Amino acid sequence: MKIRTRLTLLFTFTTATVLLVFAIIILISAKENREKEFYALLKKEAITKANLFFNAKVDSKTLQNIYRNNRTTLNEVEVAIYTTSFQLLYHDAVDIDVVKETKPMIEKIVQKDEIQFYQNDWQVIGMKYKFQGKEYIITAAAYDEFGYIKLENLLETCIIVFIVSILLLFIVGRFFSKKAFEPIVEMTDKAKTISATNLHLRLYTNESKDEVSELATTFNKMLNRLENSFDSQKQFVSNISHELRTPLSAIITELELSTNKERNNDEYKVVILNTLQDAKKLAKLSNSLLDFAKANYDPSEIAFKQVRIDEILLDARQQVQKSNPNYNVAIHFENDFEDDEQITVNGNEYLLKVSFVNLLENGCKFSENNQSKVVISLKKKRLFYNLLITASVF
Repeated sequence: MKIRTRLTLLFTFTTATVLLVFAIIILISAKENREKEFYALLKKEAITKANLFFNAKVDSKTLQNIYRNNRTTLNEVEVAIYTTSFQLLYHDAVDIDVVKETKPMIEKIVQKDEIQFYQNDWQVIGMKYKFQGKEYIITAAAYDEFGYIKLENLLETCIIVFIVSILLLFIVGRFFSKKAFEPIVEMTDKAKTISATNLHLRLYTNESKDEVSELATTFNKMLNRLENSFDSQKQFVSNISHELRTPLSAIITELELSTNKERNNDEYKVVILNTLQDAKKLAKLSNSLLDFAKANYDPSEIAFKQVRIDEILLDARQQVQKSNPNYNVAIHFENDFEDDEQITVNGNEYLLKVSFVNLLENGCKFSENNQSKVVISLKKKRLFYNLLITASVF
């Protein structure tokens, strides 16, 4: 699954969860409000009918007719009036009698002044009523049909809105995730076109300094390193062909000369020794080239040891002048060295020699008289010796 799809689903799920929580809170709140409002309505209806019975002296038959007539069209409240001793004074419909009052119920109302409970789906309220200094018990019950219908409508509305909201959230999340990942898609398409033949190409970076721009910058830096590595490999191949040519040519020449005519044992021994010496140089050169290759990708793998700078410089001068007889290299020591440690450094002999050869060749190549001068001076500072080597062009 792609990150864009996961983000879209996560956004939709998170927002849908929040909407679901809000919907549940609204439904619970609506249910509690309906219940409280209907209990308040029952209480008002009970008091109103008690006032009609006691104060207005409306006879029981009239009140019962009103109840039965309204019950056919409305959810009329069923009211019953008792004395505290459980004597029935009035009842809207004894034959129906939803509440089924009992003496323990009346005693509970007398004790608590008011009770509320459900009888199946009917809400019931029992309360005290005072008239002319006497206490009476009134019960009222009714089924809140309109209230339940409103709750059902609200539930249906919440479900529909929730489903539509999830669809809209998924579409919107998909759109914005696509817009957010457009720079990454462009980077991916651009990266697919970069190969070894066009490492000079780079990803586009803006000036916003956001995470995508930082990613593009990091990738471009990696491409810079890869390009440098490829260039180093090309240079390495060139160096191999250049460095291996001399000892191999010497070995081939020695062997060819030895086969031209018969020679005595001493002469063959000289040829073998010369060939062995060139072979050792070739082995040493191979190890050095291996270090040079490692330097291109893992500098920690380069073999370091204590080497004398003067010896490396002399070898470098000899190589330069051997390859270019017209070049002249002068080495000058400004100080006298008391021991070998003063002119010894920890480094790689081959890499240092290659560096010096390049410097000397460039110095001779770009000077008027094809001459270079190397000055070696020693300075002591803070108990550390710094070896300064400068190449000057005449």
